[in-house]
Amino acid sequence: MNNLGKKVIYQIYPKSFYDSNNDGIGDLRGIIEKIDYIKKLNVDMIWFNPFFVSPQNDNGYDIADYKKIDPRFGTMADFEELVAKLKEINIGVMLDMVLNHCSTEHEWFKKALAGDKKYQDFFYLRKGKNGKLPNNWQSKFGGPAWAKFGDSDYYYLHLYGPTQADLNWHNPHVRKALIDVVNFWRAKGVHGFRFDVINVTGKDEKLVDSINPTQEKSLYTDTPIVQDYLKQLNKESFGQDPDSVTVGEMSSTTIENSIAYTRPQDHELSMVFTFHHLKVDYKDGEKWSIMPFNFKKLKDIMLTWNSKIDQGGGWQALFWNNHDQPWALNRFGNTGKYRVQSAQMLAVALHFLKGTPYIYMGEELGMMDPHYKSIDDYVDIEALNAYQELLDKGIDKKQAFKIINAKARDNSRVPMHWDDSEYAGFSNVKPWLMPTDQDRINVKKELAQGEIFNFYQKLIKLRKTEKLISDGHIKPLLQDHDSVMAYERYLDDSKQKIIVLANFFDKETKVQIPAEFAQNKAKVLISNYPNDTSKLSDSLTLKPYEAVAFKI
Repeated sequence: MNNLGKKVIYQIYPKSFYDSNNDGIGDLRGIIEKIDYIKKLNVDMIWFNPFFVSPQNDNGYDIADYKKIDPRFGTMADFEELVAKLKEINIGVMLDMVLNHCSTEHEWFKKALAGDKKYQDFFYLRKGKNGKLPNNWQSKFGGPAWAKFGDSDYYYLHLYGPTQADLNWHNPHVRKALIDVVNFWRAKGVHGFRFDVINVTGKDEKLVDSINPTQEKSLYTDTPIVQDYLKQLNKESFGQDPDSVTVGEMSSTTIENSIAYTRPQDHELSMVFTFHHLKVDYKDGEKWSIMPFNFKKLKDIMLTWNSKIDQGGGWQALFWNNHDQPWALNRFGNTGKYRVQSAQMLAVALHFLKGTPYIYMGEELGMMDPHYKSIDDYVDIEALNAYQELLDKGIDKKQAFKIINAKARDNSRVPMHWDDSEYAGFSNVKPWLMPTDQDRINVKKELAQGEIFNFYQKLIKLRKTEKLISDGHIKPLLQDHDSVMAYERYLDDSKQKIIVLANFFDKETKVQIPAEFAQNKAKVLISNYPNDTSKLSDSLTLKPYEAVAFKI
């Protein structure tokens, strides 16, 4: 398994990490300048969000040139220096490959528009039907999934934004061109790849109308041919590297497919990102809504997926935060009195699971959603569109903004807090997105006197040294408990076990301890409160947001 269980991956959103040239945008040299901090993290690999040439209509996920660095982020020489400097401290590089679609600014699309038949077959071009669009599919960003192809009779498919044209993976020339992209970066010393929405590449050649939104997803998501595509991609590129680490972002996938994509013997991907656990605060499945998170559902999804993927021989990427989500601390923790304890609790609940944990930049500081006052503080097109849609539905401005403030992707895209200055030490000029709360949450203060960064260090060390965590199986416990997530980690050939208990709420609560832990003088591996195991009996009262892991 390439020691996947011992690895911890850190995600950097380059635009927001550190601005070295004072233009308000983070860049590659900024990351190089923060190598000393990156070294302190003790992680194994860094996943970088895209910094390729792009018109930036979707924050770089609309790529116009897969083999060039966007000048706003730096040069190829900067990238090569970054790879070399990270290699010196034994940290690998994971790049974000957006291969389902490319920007309409890409030369492939421009050649197609100019009439080149070879490149027209790189895209899904279809004529309209009876004066209407080719089919009734909807874009994931709102509106129809079709846009007019120049001044022709054709339309092109875009499952995402209208400037993100879906690539036709049925065409072997498309697959070859994309494999060539992966190999270009492999030649630069890159051995990690994150494949954006890779499970929607398997659209049928006949693009039929859908019956309803749920059935529509099944027409282009997780179709069997995706696995053939991944096997080819693996064989002809990253699969040739014994130390490669790959992760597929899987939109609306299933446990069964997650297993199938990641079984080592099938030679597809190392692991998958899934998102079901981050939809437990969506009212009636609607993201742009406000409701308390459903703890039972959160616990059930996390433990069921983790244990079933383990049983099936697959592998999971574990995460609370990324560039597309508001901060987990606001959603599942406590940003007030128990900010530190709840940040540590969430870390324990996740880092003891089976899989490979990802830490999103700033998570190790306990960063949280910004305190914005107006919709004008937001930049992301998704948030701005959603705000207008909420107003169009008749929701008043105050409530609409409250919803955006709770769910916007920009919440986690705010610049990294390096110190308590006006621009959080990120830049000397006004950044592209404003930070808040840097007066009390920043790297300088956290390293000097904080408790969250060091707690993450303990978890990372445990994962690297404790076989039960890196290799063990998982068994859910206390499944009916109203406020505690609990599970056991075990190995088939050992009597040693770990039990993990995490209280997700601000009230004390009692839990029953399995007899074997109470009787065998279990030792504390980690706890976010002082814990005296000599008093461990068949029950334990957990304090607000307390998390503890015992080992026998």
